[in-house]
Amino acid sequence: MTDYTDKIRQIAKRVLDEGKVDMVIGFRAGTLPMMNQPHYATSAQTADELIWDSNCGLNLANYITDKKEKIAIVAKGCDTRNIVTHIIENKIKREQLYIIGVPCTGMIDHHKINAMFDNEITRVEESGDQITISGEGFSETLPKPELLAENCAVCTHRNPVEYDELVGDLVEEQTDVDPYASVKKVEAMSPDEKWQYFEDLLSPCIRCYACRNACPLCYCPTCFVDESRPQWVGKSQDSVDVRTFHVLRAYHCAGRCTDCGACERVCPIGIKIREFTKKLNKDCLELYGWEAGLTLDQRPPLDTYKADDPQAFIK
Repeated sequence: MTDYTDKIRQIAKRVLDEGKVDMVIGFRAGTLPMMNQPHYATSAQTADELIWDSNCGLNLANYITDKKEKIAIVAKGCDTRNIVTHIIENKIKREQLYIIGVPCTGMIDHHKINAMFDNEITRVEESGDQITISGEGFSETLPKPELLAENCAVCTHRNPVEYDELVGDLVEEQTDVDPYASVKKVEAMSPDEKWQYFEDLLSPCIRCYACRNACPLCYCPTCFVDESRPQWVGKSQDSVDVRTFHVLRAYHCAGRCTDCGACERVCPIGIKIREFTKKLNKDCLELYGWEAGLTLDQRPPLDTYKADDPQAFIK
């Protein structure tokens, strides 16, 4: 995917020069390996900083909420699905956007890679489907599929669903993966086993709220965890407060989550936060035939009413 970089820069310079947009939102190289940063390009010079590789895992839809400018945004499949959700929820207008679509073969997981090596990683290079990881006294080349983030490994919507221009040919979608395999494992557990599973899952949480801040769906002016009248959640590390934060945040994402993985990518502890939202995604698909962000012509099932909606849950 590194060959997309030149095309993205060309498109960015063109739309800026033609006055189609006021800015281009994409990625630039970060100060640490595998940590590319969101980048606002407003000129040809700053557009030359734009890059694309397998470390562009953050969801840039998070940066267009309530913007008034005309914006070009570099967007992979999950990003475009969140952009669709933003448009449906009136957080931005379609005519404000020039979507530069990026067919994606997945992002690598920096948590997984860092755990593989004892010494500090100082350089990560990508060539085709090979990733070379280097540091003091070591260098190892591994196939990219072995290093993919979990959400990317099971992604079935790698191509942009809404775009004005593509930077490359559409990629083949995965049809031989089960996006909900991890959910089914939890569903098969007994109630006591499920309780212990989620207790263990959330016990390392330090309530930094990085997952919330990176999520493009979390745009409330005041988050429920910050409300004081009434105060819904305490500020301590009490396990009840930790559980309440994660469960309620997941329900706020119900029918809206695109499984972009931004929450897990930014978690400093590496908590598998997607275990909550994946269950809700599975339920929405099974009950309503719904996957978030695939069309501008239909509203999510949880903000509409139909007489034939499933009712068994209230019994």
